[in-house]
Amino acid sequence: MQIDEKTFKKFVTDAIDNIPPKYADHIKNVAFVVEDIPDEIQRRKLALRDDQSLFGLYEGIPLTRRSSGYNLVLPDKITIFKIPIERTSRTIEELRERVKHTVWHEVAHYFGLDHDQIHELEDK
Repeated sequence: MQIDEKTFKKFVTDAIDNIPPKYADHIKNVAFVVEDIPDEIQRRKLALRDDQSLFGLYEGIPLTRRSSGYNLVLPDKITIFKIPIERTSRTIEELRERVKHTVWHEVAHYFGLDHDQIHELEDK
């Protein structure tokens, strides 16, 4: 499945806009970015093999690891990768849901949750 960049970005924006207020109200100094695929630096940092892909990536210091001296820093970055999401989606609805889930997953990393904690919350 492939969609145009404008529509994909709209899905990302909608997903951000639908983050529950109890979380969204605490998201500060975060840039959301759309890229086609992870770049080589991102792939190396995560030790991704050639057969592995990535839907999203949080880069920054999670809230749980910040001290009182955390200020005057560049924004954290959440990147949503268009092509891997497209490749694994069969319908537009599935793609939209995958974007929504990926945005939430990366926001959860911003709040300091690891993969096990995220999956535990999703199972509830």
